[in-house]
Amino acid sequence: MLEQLDLTKSMSDKEYKRRMDVLEPELSRLQRDLKAEHIPVIILFEGFGAAGKGYQINRLIHALDPRGFYVHSIGPETEEERMHPFLWRFWTKIPSDTQIAIFDESWYRKVLIDRLNGSSGENRLISYYNDINSFEYQLTTGGAVIIKLFLCIDQKEQKKRYKKLASSESSSWRVTDDDTLQNEEFERYKRMNDEMLEATDKAYAPWTIVEAMDRSFATVKIYTAVIESLKKALKRKAALAGGEPEVSADPVNASEYDDEVLRTSSLKKVDLSLALDKKEYKKELARLQERLTELHGEIYKKRIPVILGFEGWDAGGKGGAIKRLTEAMDPRGYRVHPTSAANDIEKVHHYLWRFWNNVPKDGHIAIFDRTWYGRVMVERIEGFCTTAEWHRAYQEINEMEKQFVEHGAIVIKFWMQIDKDEQERRFNERMNTPEKQWKITDEDWRNREKWDEYEKAVDEMLVRTSTMDAPWIIVEGNNKYYARIKVLRTVVEAMEKRLKEC
Repeated sequence: MLEQLDLTKSMSDKEYKRRMDVLEPELSRLQRDLKAEHIPVIILFEGFGAAGKGYQINRLIHALDPRGFYVHSIGPETEEERMHPFLWRFWTKIPSDTQIAIFDESWYRKVLIDRLNGSSGENRLISYYNDINSFEYQLTTGGAVIIKLFLCIDQKEQKKRYKKLASSESSSWRVTDDDTLQNEEFERYKRMNDEMLEATDKAYAPWTIVEAMDRSFATVKIYTAVIESLKKALKRKAALAGGEPEVSADPVNASEYDDEVLRTSSLKKVDLSLALDKKEYKKELARLQERLTELHGEIYKKRIPVILGFEGWDAGGKGGAIKRLTEAMDPRGYRVHPTSAANDIEKVHHYLWRFWNNVPKDGHIAIFDRTWYGRVMVERIEGFCTTAEWHRAYQEINEMEKQFVEHGAIVIKFWMQIDKDEQERRFNERMNTPEKQWKITDEDWRNREKWDEYEKAVDEMLVRTSTMDAPWIIVEGNNKYYARIKVLRTVVEAMEKRLKEC
C-alpha cells in the first residue's frame, strides 16, 4: 500500500491560502453542527516519526473552538496502564457526544512502535488487531465518527528532520530511542505499517493516507478528509432522524421467536428446591471465607485481576452474596460498584465507557452489583435503546469480556435466580420491616409486572453470553444460605484453579 504513494506531491503558497480560506471556516461550522447533533468525534494521527503529526494537529485545532476538543498524546504505557487491558487507557479517554478527541498516536502504538522495540509480543498480534477492530466498530456503531490519518514520509526525509530536531537544544528531547530505531529499521517498520493498514482499514473506520513531505499539501488533505467525514456523519444522522430504517447488526435473533415451545431456556431447568440448613451454612461459610482470605492475598501477589458480576431478579440476593464475599477480603484490594441508571455524564458516552472506567488493575477485585448486561435487559425491555443497539450488545459484551480474560483476569458472572412467589414474599417482608423498607421501591413492583418479558430476555442473554472464558453461573436463590455458599464456593474454586496454572 505505502509503496504506491507519490511522495513528491506539494502545493504552492497561493493555492494553499485559497483552499484554507474555505476549509477553516467550514470546519469551524461543522464543529458546531456536530455538537448540536450530539455526535462524538475521534481523530487519530498516526504515521512515521517526524512526519509532522504535532504540527498538523496544531493546524487542525486552529479552526476549532478550544472548549470542544481534547488532545491526547500517547506514549509508552505507564505502570498503572500495564496493569489493565491494553484498551483501558483509551476507553477512559473517549469523548462525550459533544466533544472531539484528537490522538497524537493511539491504540495503534501496540502493533507498531511497541512491536518494533519488542515491548509488544508477536504472539498476540492477531489478538490486538481483533481487539482494535472490535473497539472501533463498537464506537462507530454507537454513534461516534472515527477519522484515521496516516502521515507518510520517506526514510531520507525522516533522517533529515531528526537531524534538524537533534541539532537544537530546545527540540533535541523530541528524538527518542524509538525514533532512532524506527529510522535504522525503516523498511521493516514500513512493512509493519503496511500490515497494520491492511488489517484495520474498515468501512466503518477507514484510513486516509497523507503524503506529508510537503506540509501545505498535508494540511489541506487532512482538513479535506476531516471535513468530508464529518459531513457524512451529519448526513447519516439526518437520514435516521428522517425515519430511514435502522438495520440491525443481528437480524436473525432468538428473541424474534415468540413460540414458547421453541424458546431456548436456561431458567426453566433450575432446581429452586436446593437448600442448606443454618448449621451447615455457618460451617461452610466460615471455611470458605477463611480460604477466600488466603486466596485474596495470593491473587494480589500474583497480580491476577478478578471481575465478578452480579445480576438477578429484584430481591434475588445479590447484596447478601456480595456482603459474604467482601467480609473475607482486604478492603484495600477490592471495590464494589453498584450500577444504577446512567447519570448525565455517563449518558453522553458509549454505554460501556462507565464499566471500562472501573476495570480493576492487576491483583485487585472489582465486584459489580448489576452490570453492562442492563443493555440487553432493562434497556431492552423499557425501550431505553434501539433494537439494533441491544442486538449488537451481545457481541460487544462478549468481545469486551474476552479482552479482560486475555489480559489475565478471572471473569465470573452470577445470575441470582428466584421464583415469582419467593420474590413477592421478600418484597412484602421488606415493606413490613422498617429497617428494610429502603430496599423496596415502586419501580420494583412495576418491574415485577413484566416478569415474563424479563425472563425471555434473561434466557437469551444467558445463552448468548455464557462463554468458556466468562461463564454465567446460575445461582439457585430461593434459599439464601444455599445461594451464598454457591457464590463463595464458585469464586474460591476459580481462584484456586488460576493459581495452580501460574
